[in-house]
Amino acid sequence: MNSKVSDDVSKFDSLKWLVVIAIVAVGVVGNSVYANESLLYRVLALIALAIVAGFVALQTAKGKAFFRLFKEAKNEIRKVVWPTRQETLQTTLIVVVAVLIVGLLLWGLDSLLGWVVSGFIG
Repeated sequence: MNSKVSDDVSKFDSLKWLVVIAIVAVGVVGNSVYANESLLYRVLALIALAIVAGFVALQTAKGKAFFRLFKEAKNEIRKVVWPTRQETLQTTLIVVVAVLIVGLLLWGLDSLLGWVVSGFIG
């Protein structure tokens, strides 16, 4: 198991992560340096830098593992049996009623304790 993990790790992974950090830093600094430019241009530049940084990050072992995890999660979401509209509405109604009941009980308890304490204090 460990040998497979070691094989997946490239010698240049740290360099690639430094490149990603540098690209993000360029985006942050560039956004503040060009603050007088149009917001549209700055957003487009940040999106382009984010795409390049993401592409470089996906070339690392951790980036590949993240992408694999993302694909597996996407497949698992397809397997989920989602509740129907009626089940969702019924569950929501039960939660709302339970919250109202607990809220009323706490309000009553607070009022009672406030009345008792004000009786002692005067």
